Amino acid sequence: VPDVYVTRADDEWRVTLNPENEPGLKLNRYYIDLLRKSGGKDAEYLRGRLQEARWLMSSLELRNRTLMAVSQAIVDFQEDFLEHGERAMKPLVLKEIAESVGVHESTVSRATTRKYMLTPRGLFELKYFFSSHVRTDRGGTVSATAVKAQLQLLLESEPRESPLSDQELSDLLKQVGILAARRTVAKYRESLGIGSSTERRRLYARQVSLG
Repeated sequence: VPDVYVTRADDEWRVTLNPENEPGLKLNRYYIDLLRKSGGKDAEYLRGRLQEARWLMSSLELRNRTLMAVSQAIVDFQEDFLEHGERAMKPLVLKEIAESVGVHESTVSRATTRKYMLTPRGLFELKYFFSSHVRTDRGGTVSATAVKAQLQLLLESEPRESPLSDQELSDLLKQVGILAARRTVAKYRESLGIGSSTERRRLYARQVSLG
């Protein structure tokens, strides 16, 4: 179940809270009236419970406001991903969102843990939008997510009779301006659940033999 929804309206990406996740809590009027009529220990007890209820409601409201602010900041930063897909994902760290929203990094970390965003491109955990980076030949950076997407495309179109080695993949990425070392390519390839060139050659051979 998504915690927030992302939609496109009036040329803007907008974030809305899932109504099912709104607390909808209200103080019971009966107990408020009872407190006014009570005295002594009864009044003290009721006053304590009402303070706890108000604190809980305030905490839930703050949590939702923080979730909305963090989600909107992520959407604003990753607008290219929403419009063009994984290859357009930008490098992003917690600190950048924390500075944008005006909270501590730990607050952003808590706000994005096990929280999900439904976008036109699918359902994602908020932490998905944070990614390390790889250098480019122009002195900039590209997100690890974007590099993996580019790597996936290269592997899907590789010649089956001669699968690309990690070094060859590194060289091809360099041709499009991405400076990813062979070890980095191997790590990303493995994270995609794709075997080495030797393993892929065997897989392709079996597929051919099976017709």
